[in-house]
Amino acid sequence: MSELQSMRLDKWLWCARFYKTRSLAVEEIGKGRVTVNGHNAKASREVRVGDTIAMRQANIPRTVVVHGLMPGRGPAPVAQGLYEETAASLAERAALAEQRRLAPEPAATLTDGRPTKRDRRDIDKARGTDWNDRWSASID
Repeated sequence: MSELQSMRLDKWLWCARFYKTRSLAVEEIGKGRVTVNGHNAKASREVRVGDTIAMRQANIPRTVVVHGLMPGRGPAPVAQGLYEETAASLAERAALAEQRRLAPEPAATLTDGRPTKRDRRDIDKARGTDWNDRWSASID
């Protein structure tokens, strides 16, 4: 947190450790997943202390208020001091996490598709067929 007055949005998102690389930050900004003060932004947009940044990371919305600027990427504890997440954003993330926790297992709903080995054995047992009945050639 230095005497910087402003810095590029993509660089700030990278310094604050929201994205692993600046390229990823630029890509997400280009897709319209990042807004500054309620307006769509470009990667070159200048961010200042007090700006509100809304973003989506893996379909999880976050809204943060900029508290500081840093000339380069630093350790995570320092990066977390660059912003403060809003109370509404924290509540929304908690509600989404609870919703995901209570959601049914996606694999449990799969009923179609290729039968498993167990399914095939159950089908054969229900038909009254045996593995040896499947072969067209016989020893006799």
